[in-house]
Amino acid sequence: MITSFILTGAIFGFTAGISPGPLLTLVIAESIRHNRKEGIKVALAPLVTDLPIIALAFFILSRLSQFSILLGVISLSGGLFIAWLGYECLRSKGLAVDMQHFKPASLKKGIIANILNPHPYLFWVTVGIPIVIKAYETNVGAVLLFFLSFYVFLLGSKIGVAILADKTRALLNSRIYIWIMRILGMALFVFAILFIVEGIKTLTL
Repeated sequence: MITSFILTGAIFGFTAGISPGPLLTLVIAESIRHNRKEGIKVALAPLVTDLPIIALAFFILSRLSQFSILLGVISLSGGLFIAWLGYECLRSKGLAVDMQHFKPASLKKGIIANILNPHPYLFWVTVGIPIVIKAYETNVGAVLLFFLSFYVFLLGSKIGVAILADKTRALLNSRIYIWIMRILGMALFVFAILFIVEGIKTLTL
């Protein structure tokens, strides 16, 4: 059971780490225009921004714990959100970066980009915190391992992209990247089905 939470954290973390978005684009832009060190600084932004987002998501869900219908709707929403992420992964053709629109940035720029990005809020409210609650029902260790695997793969993948971008941009549009995204997309569809089934069960209780 604990292994499933580790695997879940790893899949979601890795997917979030390499999926196209404002933070990843900024990671690549800084790595190419300056060096990998600047790209890694941006990659570490979730360590600063995610704690208040997680706290807010937990606060919202804790207030809804007695309303099974709302929790069912949230679970269904989470399933649809994951399905949309999976679709985005499947249709990915690579990652293009328009360097003309980026000025020198730092960790501060990464924090701003991530805090204004709606994806972390949607993920933690509809997907992340429900998983954490289930992990807690197993034991506290499962919760810690979920967070650990999630952030190891989230930050590790973004740092890896920064290093690769510092060396070459070709990999970002290669077949390897595209096939990785497709595999992750299919995995996300499995999670989407599980969340939708859980939401339906909650609504019918």
